[in-house]
Amino acid sequence: MAFPVTRMRRLRSSESMRSLVRETHLEPSQFILPLFVCEGEGVRKEISSMPGVAQMSIDKTVVECAVAQALGIGGVILFGIPSHKDEFASGGYAEDGIIQRAVRAIKSEVKKLVVITDVCNCEYTSHGHCGKTVDGEVDNDASVEWLAAAAVSHARAGVDLVAPSDMMDGRVAGIRKALDAAKYPNIPIMSYAAKFASGFYGPFREAAESTPQFGDRRSYQMDSSNGREAMREIELDLEEGADMIIVKPALAYLDLIRMARDRFDVPIAAYQVSGEFSMIMAAAANGWIDKERIMMEALVAIRRAGAGMTLTYFAKDAARLL
Repeated sequence: MAFPVTRMRRLRSSESMRSLVRETHLEPSQFILPLFVCEGEGVRKEISSMPGVAQMSIDKTVVECAVAQALGIGGVILFGIPSHKDEFASGGYAEDGIIQRAVRAIKSEVKKLVVITDVCNCEYTSHGHCGKTVDGEVDNDASVEWLAAAAVSHARAGVDLVAPSDMMDGRVAGIRKALDAAKYPNIPIMSYAAKFASGFYGPFREAAESTPQFGDRRSYQMDSSNGREAMREIELDLEEGADMIIVKPALAYLDLIRMARDRFDVPIAAYQVSGEFSMIMAAAANGWIDKERIMMEALVAIRRAGAGMTLTYFAKDAARLL
């Protein structure tokens, strides 16, 4: 019935009442904390464009993972910064690579935390592209072989979950086949199924030292205008064996998170990427916004759109507030 019988403000009258009827809830277990692992010992190198985020050596990363576990954070995802890069991304699938050593160290000390590895070639190639280049173009199928080898090496190190982010065609099928052949059939794949060629990645490229040395990634990452194509990418990855999917970035693609949630009955994650994080931090530093309020509002929006998990650099701050 209409006003005055119906008064919507009745259920907003106090914080206790608002909490009682709140539709969307956040929990630390829904967050995945991205970490950048570098060589050395005792190293914490701050990233200028991402306040509070740093490249860390393995020993520091283990400590950070222990903090994440204590806060109840759902998991961490590791990005490697090797001391040497080459045209073959060999550091990505080397048994003694930076990520492989980091996984072993974390799993030996922080027992219950879910450890995820980003499976991509861009951090390990001298040219910064996500695969083997031939005459200036990325060779899709050769690149998939590198990705599959990397995923298997991560599994040997003890990872809980692999997350291919390269956007090569057929890489989920290639990784699944390789994991199964290596007797790791129970390692899940969380595919960056709908990853867009976005301007929101700028700070990440400083953090991961992965800026392409020529051209860009638009021939493999998705055009930001294409929502239906994103659903097709997700469907194909699921057919190839993906167990979970990621939409990346998050805030500019909330409609696609909702579209995926309505269409696919699998766990869905969204990546609140570096540019989203840095914009909030910069505006807060200038006194234009309330950092904590905007941080939580953005995370609620991602959750409300349908993401069951959020990869976010705010994971520790948000967990402490919750």
